[in-house]
Amino acid sequence: MLCENVKTYHSETGFIGGMVVLNSGMISNEGSTIGQAVESPMKDREALIITFWRSFEEHESSHRSPTFSRCSGSPGALRNGNEEIAYRMLWSGKSYTPEEAAEARAARSDTPGSA
Repeated sequence: MLCENVKTYHSETGFIGGMVVLNSGMISNEGSTIGQAVESPMKDREALIITFWRSFEEHESSHRSPTFSRCSGSPGALRNGNEEIAYRMLWSGKSYTPEEAAEARAARSDTPGSA
């Protein structure tokens, strides 16, 4: 309900996009320094609501809108210890098409198997 409200009422006032993700319980043994894959104790209990805005000010303004306050009945259930942390975007992207990936690999001098 909250996500649909933001899309409906704030797409023209700063909202760019977002996603909601649920902790699957899997911990990568390949990307982790822990050394052994284990299951997260927060499996199916931890969700992240990630939204993208043109500015922090526009995000804050969305919280003050009358439509937002109607659907945010339990903020404690939506926040990590009542903190809604704002991050600065440093990088974003999408995957290459197969053709673009081949071009990118060809342009790199450190590609495995290159001379």
